[in-house]
Amino acid sequence: MNASEFNTVSTKQLRIAQLAKQSPDMVFTSLAYHMDMDWLRQAYGRTRKDGASGVDEVTAKEYEANLDENLKVLLEKAKSGNYHAPPVRRVYIPKGKSELRPIGIPTFEDKVLQRAVCMLLEPVYEQDFLNISYGFRPKRSPHQAIKALWQEIMGMNGGWILDIDIRKYFETIDHSVVQTMLRQRVKDGVVTRLVGKWLNAGVQEEGQISYPEFGSPQGGVISPILSNIYLHNVMDTWFEKAVKPAMRGKTFMIRFADDIIVGFADKQDALRVMEVLPKRFAKFGLTIHPEKTRLVQFKCPQKGGDKPEDGNGTFDFLGFTHYWGRSRKGYWVVKRKTASKRLRSKISEMAKWCRENMHRPVREQHKSLCAKLRGHFQYYGINGNIRSLGKFSYKVKRLWFKWLNRRSRSGKKNWDEFNDFLKHLPLTKPTIKHSEI
Repeated sequence: MNASEFNTVSTKQLRIAQLAKQSPDMVFTSLAYHMDMDWLRQAYGRTRKDGASGVDEVTAKEYEANLDENLKVLLEKAKSGNYHAPPVRRVYIPKGKSELRPIGIPTFEDKVLQRAVCMLLEPVYEQDFLNISYGFRPKRSPHQAIKALWQEIMGMNGGWILDIDIRKYFETIDHSVVQTMLRQRVKDGVVTRLVGKWLNAGVQEEGQISYPEFGSPQGGVISPILSNIYLHNVMDTWFEKAVKPAMRGKTFMIRFADDIIVGFADKQDALRVMEVLPKRFAKFGLTIHPEKTRLVQFKCPQKGGDKPEDGNGTFDFLGFTHYWGRSRKGYWVVKRKTASKRLRSKISEMAKWCRENMHRPVREQHKSLCAKLRGHFQYYGINGNIRSLGKFSYKVKRLWFKWLNRRSRSGKKNWDEFNDFLKHLPLTKPTIKHSEI
């Protein structure tokens, strides 16, 4: 896409955003007219090309071979109402030790069109969404959510943390409810019709197609913004307008997609919210997980104390365990380390990779391992977490040593020889990437 096409699309999005900000109660009835060939080309440019193919088995490379014609036909079908959303292909990925998470894989063309519609909806909803939500939003990241959480807890000097878990959130979103929510802000026929088609497109699994009345498949390009619209109405605005003003003490909320943390200075406030929360969620067809949702005492230890107060617990959020610890200057601060469950999972993934790739050329293995280590450190490399990074690095080193030695009996190395070998082909070292967090 050339600079002119990019600027045209950006200008249109800016106009939509300005109008949405100026008129928070306005209902948009004409958004789709912004979609043209420039718009679809940019949507194509923003779509991942290395993802798995959908039910039609068409790859990004095959689609690109006749790109302009394909996009032209797609645009005509979308605007005329003749676009038929194909079912998503369902696969399962591991979630923890025993659970599997369903992922929906749309066709590549469907991903492009979903991205184009997201590009229409984002400028509108970015003016509506609150600062307390961070997941799947432009220019927002998990690290910003973690930093905001740290600032809120430290500013409140600790208190009580409500860790909310929604049971199978993406699988239980009510189609009719999310469409009603969408129409409160967007009533453009092309957009609402396409969203309805995607919600009702069906799921293909082992050759059979089913049509669930609930859920927005994880993996779909449109799913993140629809899920944010849903929880924006269910949780965010309710918390800011109804819950917060009714609390006796200070309270805050941080949400990243369906991961929600609510902090309270007063325990009674926390208990009151816990009591009404299941009713609030049930109103929208959602269920609070009774075992995974928990209230944690998380008070700042008293000055002079050698350890956190009795009853103080820890909690996990976005892959990190949050706990009280001493700073270098001796002050009590909230610290973060890689959650043990996440660390075990990552080590297990690396063990599987080393086993499956043990016969590849050593330099190829080294290059891939370094890339995987960089990716791990890029996410988990926050202040105070160097010990967990070092543990992960050491475990990967031991795993590589183990599986390289399984290649052949004659080429076996002992641990000292392997360390000498690593001097010439070093693995990526643990690094703090986010010193400001």
